[in-house]
Amino acid sequence: MTLTENPSTSAVPGGTDFAAARRAMIDSQLRTSGVNEPFVLNAMNRVAREDHVPTAARSVAYMDRAVPLGDGHALPGPLFHGRALAEARPVASDRALVVDSGAGYLPALLSGIVQSVETITPAQATAGRKPKGLGDFTLLMIDGAIEELPPMLGKLLADDARIVTGLVERGVSRIAVGRASGGKIALMRLAEMGIPRLAEFDREEAWSF
Repeated sequence: MTLTENPSTSAVPGGTDFAAARRAMIDSQLRTSGVNEPFVLNAMNRVAREDHVPTAARSVAYMDRAVPLGDGHALPGPLFHGRALAEARPVASDRALVVDSGAGYLPALLSGIVQSVETITPAQATAGRKPKGLGDFTLLMIDGAIEELPPMLGKLLADDARIVTGLVERGVSRIAVGRASGGKIALMRLAEMGIPRLAEFDREEAWSF
């Protein structure tokens, strides 16, 4: 397939050639890891990743690692987003909900593919109360690794909605997928990869005797 260069993301004078960095990300990180779905590659070529990280981090936006956002959160590496989109299989009829730490990158990737995209913060997702006016989403994507999924999120999903998230267990993070049924969610663990942990989703520590 042929990727069309995004004219809004050409080289910065005296700086990084972001269009070249984006192509290198696709060829050396996504394709070599088995992410070859055309809609994924087109989306990740279309969205300027450097516009979703702090200014000081723009030159490293396409490296194969997480980029700190400066508030205790981080934007996961490109492979997570590529694999997450491939597993999500978004379609034009989807109403997507994204748990986003403020980067806006994953919502931007979904925009133009699905019918609508709504975002909530990790704090909103774990607040224990349903955000007013939200519900019946057919796709939930979480931009980071969680220890547990709050029951409230299940109440926002339509029956048989798909879920794609990072999952961290005993310090090991994996991408995970699942389905919603009757307000409950079951997750299946997939490939191990480095995914920034979202502390808001940590389990509460309990005493054991």
